[in-house]
Amino acid sequence: MKHKFVSLFVLALFAAPALAAAPEPHWEYEGEVGPANWAGVDPTFKTCGVGKRQSPINIETRDVETGGLKPIMFTYFPGPAEILNNGHTIQVNLPNSGTARFDGLEYKLVQFHFHTPSEEKIDSMAQHMVAHFVHRAGDSKLAVVGVLFKLGKENAMLKPVFDNMPKKAGLTFEIKEFNPAQLLPADPTYFSFIGSLTTPPCTEDVRWHVMRQPIEISYAQLAAFKKLYKMNARPVQPLNSRRVQMLQQ
Repeated sequence: MKHKFVSLFVLALFAAPALAAAPEPHWEYEGEVGPANWAGVDPTFKTCGVGKRQSPINIETRDVETGGLKPIMFTYFPGPAEILNNGHTIQVNLPNSGTARFDGLEYKLVQFHFHTPSEEKIDSMAQHMVAHFVHRAGDSKLAVVGVLFKLGKENAMLKPVFDNMPKKAGLTFEIKEFNPAQLLPADPTYFSFIGSLTTPPCTEDVRWHVMRQPIEISYAQLAAFKKLYKMNARPVQPLNSRRVQMLQQ
C-alpha cells in the first residue's frame, strides 16, 4: 500500500497544470496600440516614447557627413533558413549564414525581416519595402543592415521565401539552403547612424547601416507579402542632432 500511495502522489505531481507564462504585450502598427501609443502598452516599452535615438529616421543627404567610414566586410554564405510568421512580419532565421564586420568588430548574422513600406526614408522618400538584416556580437551589441526594395523584376533569391510565407502567426517553413549574400546591392555605399530597434521595446544603441542602392522585387512578390501584412512600418522618428555618415566609393 505504501508503494501504491507514493506512485499515485508522483502521478498527481506530473498531472498538475504548469504555471502559464505571462502573455506577450500586444502591439500593432495602427489604432490604440499603434506606434504613437507603444510606450504605454507595457512598462518595458517606455523607451519607445522617451528615447532620443530612435529608429527609423529620414536621411537628408544634404546633411550627411562623408569620410571616416570603412566598407562593411560581409562574409555571408549559404546555409539553412527558417521562414517564420511572427505575428508582425515575415522573418527569416539564419542559424549559420555568416557574419559582417563593422569598424573592426565581427557580428553574427541572425535573421532578416521585412517592412512595407520601407521604414527608412532618404530625402523624405520611402521605397516599397525594406529588409532589416539583424546582427549580434556578444550578448548585447546589435547592428542592422537595411536593404531597400523597389518594384521591378522578380527577385529570384527571395522566390522561395515569398512562395512559402506561413499564413498564420507562429508557423514556420524550412529551407535547406539560402544565400543572403545575393540580397546585397552591388553598390557598397551606405548611411550609418546610431538608432534603435524599430519595434517594441525600441532598445537603443543599435548600429544602423542603410544601403543606398535599392534592389528589385516584383509587384507579385510585394502583393504576396501585403496579403499578410498590408502595412508594418513605424513612422520616422526625430533625429535629435544625431550624426549621420555616408560611405561613398
